[in-house]
Amino acid sequence: MGDKYPVVKVAAVQAASVFLDREGSTEKACRLIREAGRNGARVIGFPEGFIPAHPVWYHHHSATGAVSNKLATELFKNSVEIPGPEIEALCAAARDANAYVVMGVCEKLPRTIGTMFNTQVYIGPDGKVIGKHQKIMPTVGERLVHMGGFGDTFGAFQTEFGPMSALICGENSNPLAVFALTAEGTRIHVMSWPNHFPTTSGDAMRNRVSVDSRAFAQMSKAFVVSACGTVDEDMIRKLQVGPEAEKFLRDPECCGGSVIVAPNSRIIAGPMGSEEGILYAECNLELGVLTKLRHDFAGHYNRPDIFQLQVNRAAPRIYTVHEERVALPPVMAPGDRVPRRETPRLSDTAGERPPRLDVRKRARVRHKKR
Repeated sequence: MGDKYPVVKVAAVQAASVFLDREGSTEKACRLIREAGRNGARVIGFPEGFIPAHPVWYHHHSATGAVSNKLATELFKNSVEIPGPEIEALCAAARDANAYVVMGVCEKLPRTIGTMFNTQVYIGPDGKVIGKHQKIMPTVGERLVHMGGFGDTFGAFQTEFGPMSALICGENSNPLAVFALTAEGTRIHVMSWPNHFPTTSGDAMRNRVSVDSRAFAQMSKAFVVSACGTVDEDMIRKLQVGPEAEKFLRDPECCGGSVIVAPNSRIIAGPMGSEEGILYAECNLELGVLTKLRHDFAGHYNRPDIFQLQVNRAAPRIYTVHEERVALPPVMAPGDRVPRRETPRLSDTAGERPPRLDVRKRARVRHKKR
């Protein structure tokens, strides 16, 4: 009979966050997961930073201005801890949907008030967290609030359909990251995107999403699920932007563009407009076999004697505490006198050579004998 490669229904969720509202965004995400599950999706991808939002205010405000600082503070207050109650709610929704979920969140370190990551959380159909990916290199304004992740959260993860992977926004066009996931055999790849690009980028987000999705599919021979955010009036109001920026944000071309691409780089679903919705596609994984017969860039269609890539999975530690304590001598207070060493008694030195006299004392002894 040979091996069988199933047909997998995938979904790209295109929606707006409940802007800077962790609980509201989580509730909305759980509802959308369950909806996609009812419609048969086994893989569900979400936009970048869906819970609670992506820091798009840096597209419109100065980095140190009052508006940016206020919104960045709200971002931290509404960020997600892993594990935490929001993750538990998402796990329950994934279990109800019987689906693998890739969820974009703004993650903060547990019990801290200072550091955030741009993160994708991987959840299995059993309702358990498989892992996470922290964006390796924050892009433009993200660098003001997000720390870059390390190699310990990079790489494909195992599913019942074989290896899956995910990356965030600009790192989907990082040639080394693309090759690394290709070498790990990814079959379905989720791209998480924000709701719009900066006005100065010179390219509408939907154009970049289409190019990067088709390019990744061509190189990796994987199905690509690109989930984009979209803009709503609540976000526009809270951003406090001027008339020109409001006009831009209401332009249907500035946001959206979710798309699903096959391993032969052909678009099989989408692109969507700026509306909220869920995009679906049936993915026949056997198509990956067919396309790799021609180009397997991590196998027969490459030269390992010429090209090699190394990935560092280790994460540096900024602070380490050693549990074993070394006994130290008591600390002397200022003014304390050093204890005098007592002269040993004869009984204490029995069998030992008598102590040698000081050089000056020996000289006086010789002088008396004369």
